[in-house]
Amino acid sequence: MRYPNLVPKSVCCTPIKFKLYAEELDENGEPIVVFEYDGKCNYQDSAKRVYTDDKHYIELTGKALFCGDICPGLPAISGGEAEIFGECRQIFRGTKARNPDGSVNYTCLELM
Repeated sequence: MRYPNLVPKSVCCTPIKFKLYAEELDENGEPIVVFEYDGKCNYQDSAKRVYTDDKHYIELTGKALFCGDICPGLPAISGGEAEIFGECRQIFRGTKARNPDGSVNYTCLELM
């Protein structure tokens, strides 16, 4: 069965560049870049505040939505950096929304 794309490529028109990091660090303590992307996304601005374990605020500034699985080699997206509208932002969380058959329908990156 074919499932509909919830984020079709026709609505992805905002240019974005990002790097995804591995969960471990290299011998110099720097993050290891495991994936780089330069393309288009559907960007949605938002602003909300969330409490962390240390009772600090993190202001989420937007979501970048992509059609399908943008990085099929990575099972989970844990962090990285994104450049959108000329601003460099941190990737707070990555989500791969799956269809009932296990395939990835769309990928969402939450930026702060």
